[in-house]
Amino acid sequence: MATLNTENILTALRAVKDPDLHRDIVTLNFVKDVAIKGSDVAFTIELTTPACPVKDEMKLQAEQIVRSTFPDAKNVTVTMTASVTRRSSVQQAPILKGVRNTIAVASGKGGVGKSTVAVNLAVALAREGARVGLIDCDIYGPSIPLMFNINEKPMMHNQKLVPLEKYGVKVMSIGFLVDPSQAVIWRGPMASGAVKQFITDVEWGELDYLIFDLPPGTGDIQLTLVQQIPLTGAVIVTTPQEMSLADARKGMAMFQKVNVPILGVVENMSYFVSAGGERENIFDTGGGKKVAEQFKVPFLGEIPIYTKIRIGSDSGRPIVDSEPGSDPSKIFLTIAKNLAAQISISNLSSQSEPIEISIGTNN
Repeated sequence: MATLNTENILTALRAVKDPDLHRDIVTLNFVKDVAIKGSDVAFTIELTTPACPVKDEMKLQAEQIVRSTFPDAKNVTVTMTASVTRRSSVQQAPILKGVRNTIAVASGKGGVGKSTVAVNLAVALAREGARVGLIDCDIYGPSIPLMFNINEKPMMHNQKLVPLEKYGVKVMSIGFLVDPSQAVIWRGPMASGAVKQFITDVEWGELDYLIFDLPPGTGDIQLTLVQQIPLTGAVIVTTPQEMSLADARKGMAMFQKVNVPILGVVENMSYFVSAGGERENIFDTGGGKKVAEQFKVPFLGEIPIYTKIRIGSDSGRPIVDSEPGSDPSKIFLTIAKNLAAQISISNLSSQSEPIEISIGTNN
């Protein structure tokens, strides 16, 4: 029978592995504050993201290992916390010193639901306990004010704009600053300059994830933005059919050209479930997974065609908030967790020796 002490508890907990980072939780320095009082044992497991997809399983496994290794331990209390990691390049960027990770959500073409995906991922991460911000980078057609149903203008503090906040997400868009009935007629440098101001002249505070909802396409504006923004990585949104995939490949090539890691691919409008429960592949199926395999990047998941996703975008209440128990909301949450896991993997890879990438899926 093993003696109940801190050293032996840590030795036992080496059996608990992080399935994404492929190391045990002791080596990863996740185990904190081990306390033993008589037959009571308590410790904290500090993960790299509050949106860890295996958080509950890891907690249960740690409890069971301690109980089975130390029969004298009557009460075992495991507290789960998180300290979100950051990529080395972002850490060195003074313009976003309070932001741990910056993620571009992009598509090679319009009409694939990119902004809907960006909004629901942001809200999902916030619901998991992360500090999240979202920048609407589409200067010519800002949609974030509608999707959040925000009509007021941001205030100023210390000569900086204070982002508006809803559903736990801090938000900034050119749509908050201009008359929505007027067209923004700017040349490329002015548009990319406005987005850069959303980085430098906005009081973001401390954030775990700052999401950039990029305009569709791979032109000069998009290229300028990704070169100016110190990005942790990018998420590519596509629909299954080949017409969309061709443009998604261009988007992925753009990020590779400027050395931005691709964190994964999301397939939107992947399928439709009929009233009879049958799955119908209206826009084909499997294209997102195919292009992810082609570029050797993670496939984060498939989002179905679901009327209330569209209603949520039009009404300013994302489905992750309005119907948290629905299947589409659970899918968004799973994709958000898969994304958070890939960010942790990418960050660890940038700070130490390379590790194998684990590809998540919502199925």
